[in-house]
Amino acid sequence: MTDFDTLIVGAGIAGLTAARILASQGRQVVVLEARDRVGGRVWTSRSDGEVVDQGASWIHGVDGNPVADAVDAFGMRTVEFTVGSYQPDGRPIAYYSPTGTRLSDEATERFVSDIYSFNEYFATTIATSAPHTSFGEAVETTFSQLKWDDDRAMRVREFLRHRTEEQLGVWLDDLDAHGLDDDAIDGDEVVFPDGYDELATHLAQGLDVRLQHEVTRVTWTPGGATADTRHGPFSATRIVVTIPIGVLKSPGFVIDPPLPEHHSQALDRLEMNAFEKVFLRFPHKFWDDDVYAIRQQGEAGRWWHSWYDVSDAHGSPTLLTFAAGPCARETRAWSDEHIANSVLDALRGLYGERVVEPDRVHVTRWQDDPYSRGSYSYMTVGSDRSDHDDLSIPIENVLYLSGEATWTDDPSTVTAAVKSGHRTAEQILGRPVPYDTIWAGDRS
Repeated sequence: MTDFDTLIVGAGIAGLTAARILASQGRQVVVLEARDRVGGRVWTSRSDGEVVDQGASWIHGVDGNPVADAVDAFGMRTVEFTVGSYQPDGRPIAYYSPTGTRLSDEATERFVSDIYSFNEYFATTIATSAPHTSFGEAVETTFSQLKWDDDRAMRVREFLRHRTEEQLGVWLDDLDAHGLDDDAIDGDEVVFPDGYDELATHLAQGLDVRLQHEVTRVTWTPGGATADTRHGPFSATRIVVTIPIGVLKSPGFVIDPPLPEHHSQALDRLEMNAFEKVFLRFPHKFWDDDVYAIRQQGEAGRWWHSWYDVSDAHGSPTLLTFAAGPCARETRAWSDEHIANSVLDALRGLYGERVVEPDRVHVTRWQDDPYSRGSYSYMTVGSDRSDHDDLSIPIENVLYLSGEATWTDDPSTVTAAVKSGHRTAEQILGRPVPYDTIWAGDRS
C-alpha cells in the first residue's frame, strides 16, 4: 500500500486536469488508469498516416472556452468545422426529400423556417413542462398547438428526432424534456487534424500516471480512501473518481460504503448513451460540392440521415456519419462491413451509381468498451439539470466524483470534463485556481 495526498481514478481529461492542477500546487498525486493509454474517451487512432478521432472530435465553441485556451497554449493545430449542434442552417447543407431528390433553395428555406417557427413555441413548452415529461412528449404538445398538416409536421418531427439522436445518442422519448437545455455554442467549432489525443498527452506530462491499473473497488472513511487494483491497493487522504457513469453504475465497480442517497439518486437518473461514429474514406469525392453536410428526409433517413464532409481535416475524401440511439443498438453486433454496406445503400439512394466503394472504413465500438460502456451521458426522463452538479458535491471531503456527467452547463463534452476537473481541484485545495494553471509550465 502506497500513501498519497490524492488518488485519481481515470486518466481521462477530467482526471488529468484535476491531477495537473493539484500537482502544480505541491500535492502528491497518482492517477490510476485501467487502459494502456491516457485520454479515456479522447482517443485517436493512427494507421497508414491516417488520423482518426474515434472518441471526442470537436471543441464545441471556442469563445471563452478553457479547452480552446489550453489547445492554443499547447500549440495544437486546429481546423474550423462548425456543426452548430445539429442546427438546420448556418452552413451549406444539402437536404434531400424522402424520394431522394435534392430540395431546391426555396424548399430548403421553407423547411428551415418551419424549424425556427417550431422552436419558438417549443421553448415555451419546455419551460412550462411538468416533471417527468419526455422530450418527445414536449414535441407532440407543441405540434398540437401548431396544427400543421401531416407532411409538414413529419419533416420537422424527423429533424427533432435526429437531433436528439445525433447530439445525445438517445431516442427522443427516452430523453428528459430539459435534456438539450444546454445546447448553446459560443464561437466557431474546431477539429484536430493531428488528433485530439494530443490534449491528453500534454496534460499527462510530468504526472505520475499508472497505466493498466484498473480500479475495481474504492473503500473510503472520513479518514481517507483506498483503491484496489490487481497491482495492490493504493491509499490516500482523498480520492477523485472520474470514470464514465456507465462504469460507475456497473456491478464491476464498487464504492464502499455506497454513495450517499442524494448522489445515488442523481446518478440513477443519468445514463450512458448509444453513439458510434462511422468514417468512410473514398478514392474520390462523389457527393455535393460546397456543402459541409448532407441530410436525408423520410423513412430512407431513419438510420443514416446525416453525412459530414470531413475531407479537409482528414486530408482525403471522407464522410462521417453516426449510428446513434436505436440505430447504434440495432447495429451493435454488425460487422464493420455490414454497417458500411448499409450506409452505402443509403448514399446510393441519393447519388446512384456515382457512389464508389470506400477504401477505408472505421466504426467505433464504445458500447462494447468495458471502460466506458457508452460514449457520454444524457438525462433520462424525470432527471433534473441539477443532477449533474449534485454528483460533484464532495463526500466527507474524502470522496469526489468528476467528469463530463458532473457538469451542468455543457455536459457530454470535453469542455465539461475540463471544467469539472478544475472544479474538483478547487474543492480539494479550498480556494480558486486560475484556468491557466492547467497549461502553465508545459514541458512537452
